[in-house]
Amino acid sequence: MAETLEGGEVLVTDLARGDLPRQIPFERMDVTSSDPDRVIGQTRPEVVVHLASIVTPPPGMAREAAFAVDVTGTSNVLDACLKHRVKRLVVTSSGAAYGYHPDNPVPLTEDHPCRGNPEFAYADHKRQVEEMLAEARARHSQLEQVVLRVGTVLGAETDNQITALFRRRRLLAIKGSESPFVFIWTRDLARIVERAATEGPAGIYNVAGDGWLSVEDLAAALGKPILRLPALALKAALGIAKPLGLSRYGPEQVRFLQYRPVLDNGRLKREFGYTPELTSAEVFDLWKRTAGL
Repeated sequence: MAETLEGGEVLVTDLARGDLPRQIPFERMDVTSSDPDRVIGQTRPEVVVHLASIVTPPPGMAREAAFAVDVTGTSNVLDACLKHRVKRLVVTSSGAAYGYHPDNPVPLTEDHPCRGNPEFAYADHKRQVEEMLAEARARHSQLEQVVLRVGTVLGAETDNQITALFRRRRLLAIKGSESPFVFIWTRDLARIVERAATEGPAGIYNVAGDGWLSVEDLAAALGKPILRLPALALKAALGIAKPLGLSRYGPEQVRFLQYRPVLDNGRLKREFGYTPELTSAEVFDLWKRTAGL
């Protein structure tokens, strides 16, 4: 977010200012507290962009703490928007809200139900957020909503649990499953959020670059072999390793490797009016080059 947006002022909120330039207005806000009511009540914005969520819980974070940010925090922001008559609420949801299921169509459109798996905190929380927002749309139509179901975000020098998979000596895959990745460039995502907060139409939109990459595509791009494991064997190994502290992931992680949601971006281009500059393949190539691979 920069100084102004379509001629209007922008206020950035977070738990800490961090390295945000001093000239950009900032207000500390903890979404798990009464801060949303206080800040939104004081500033009376026309548009609120809600980005807060726990994608990768830090070591030691309990699921209850992640729920407080993901679900309770969204509820607090939503309530404050309704109370103080905000015109539009933009929320970054996730493709994970669809859940990791063998019967997910490829690709998924926005009409497919959100079935985030209970065993995945992030997917489960995003499902609950989506249900909350759907109820609000039915009961409070005066508050416009733009819900962005975002795919895997990549940009120059992105470093997270997803990119860690690509840095392995061999790419891990489950036998009998391709589970393709869809990517969205960080710059494209920023432009989409900006459009959502300004002249873009309200609605629900999958956010991903054109196309997707299979395990074979990723391996070929990286010049690496693929390690294919049987699902049952990997579940058993993770079931032993996690309790012993040898892995941060449990048996549920196998579903992530098997059934990642593949997002159809047709509505984003057709109705929202934005075509991502980079395809999924081009986003991955950009990341690969900046990551030194």
